[in-house]
Amino acid sequence: MVIAQTNLEAGHKGINAFIMTKDMPGFTVGKKEDKMGIRGSDTHSLMFTDVRVPKENRIGEDGFGFKFAMKTLTGGRIGIAAQALGIASGAYELSLKYSKERKAFGTELMNHQAIQFKLADMATDIEASRMLCFKAAWLKDNHQDYGIASSMAKLFSSETAMKHTVEAVQIHGGYGYVKEYHVERLMRDAKITQIYEGTSEIQRIVISRSLLS
Repeated sequence: MVIAQTNLEAGHKGINAFIMTKDMPGFTVGKKEDKMGIRGSDTHSLMFTDVRVPKENRIGEDGFGFKFAMKTLTGGRIGIAAQALGIASGAYELSLKYSKERKAFGTELMNHQAIQFKLADMATDIEASRMLCFKAAWLKDNHQDYGIASSMAKLFSSETAMKHTVEAVQIHGGYGYVKEYHVERLMRDAKITQIYEGTSEIQRIVISRSLLS
């Protein structure tokens, strides 16, 4: 499926969605991107050179593409929020386990207040993220307006994932920088959750516009 601008003069009303097939002349798949994180999922550019698409391949009426894209993004944000929540939770669980095993200055890390505070903040933010995700998903499942809830869930969960995966690396010290201990991967994976399905800045725009309208 491709969403494309077909009428520049019409602005967002000139955007349409199309079903396309790989055998259409002029369509090629670009190189695999060498990404920082989420490396378990391949990402390629799609290249279009004078590709002609039959009108019957259009989804919905003329100009439906923008509305379709926005609805898809709104629902997708709940999924990204859940992904970020999972990343943050994994970082917390690994950090908690490590703090009970690793010793520094004659005692386990968990006995140092600096580490205790980091773990407390992680647990609190993760629980808040979970509740925001549940609320957005519940509203969607019950056919209620979930646009703002999904933006809040995505914003908070992605910020939580980035913040606390960095803290997880810090808790692990030098080992946190080593791939064997896994938290460095979580830190790299967390970053994309602040970007796709709308950046954190876009989520703040969506939320603030709703508050001020």
